[in-house]
Amino acid sequence: MANIKACLFDLDGVIVNTAKYHYLAWKRLANELGFEFSEEDNERLKGVSRMESLEILLEIGNKEVDENTKLKLAEKKNGWYREYITKMDESEILPGVKDFIKTLKENGIKVAIGSSSKNTMTILESINMVNEFEAIIDGNKISKAKPDPEVFLLGAEALDIKPEECVVFEDATAGVEAAKRGGMYAIGVGSPDILKEADKVIPNLENVSIDILNFE
Repeated sequence: MANIKACLFDLDGVIVNTAKYHYLAWKRLANELGFEFSEEDNERLKGVSRMESLEILLEIGNKEVDENTKLKLAEKKNGWYREYITKMDESEILPGVKDFIKTLKENGIKVAIGSSSKNTMTILESINMVNEFEAIIDGNKISKAKPDPEVFLLGAEALDIKPEECVVFEDATAGVEAAKRGGMYAIGVGSPDILKEADKVIPNLENVSIDILNFE
């Protein structure tokens, strides 16, 4: 275990679950445009960029709008999403997260956030976790989205730790791929069927011990 010096965490699906707020905002937009948007429809939007998500939404509603209108609709959706996440609190931190981070720090392991979301700071402020991390790399600091490893490589650099001494905790296949492409270990948080490229897979961070970082 001595070779692991840092853990980098994706935000959504690992630290908190903001997917429901994305869904509520997209559903609100669909309703305003005059059609229904189901949770089943929402599955198509997971891990997809905001503009691509909008294209899928418009396709579902059989709507055609010009590029300028698309930008306005995407901005409107993001405004609603931000409205929802500013009302989040510590009760929305996923099980085991705070205990596991505390254990890591007690064992001298550095911790960082590596998220593609531009709303990362808003969420961390809402759940009162900004000061828990020694580095926060978010969508405002990167030019390439996952599966490009940029977000995690910048995190390792900010912590002054070599990539091969880092473990990434991710709930998405693109994030696992990004970690592996960056030369890091990847622990999937979720289903082993989906996250099969990860070095290990756990259902969540509840009752996870530091031994998880053992890759010998």
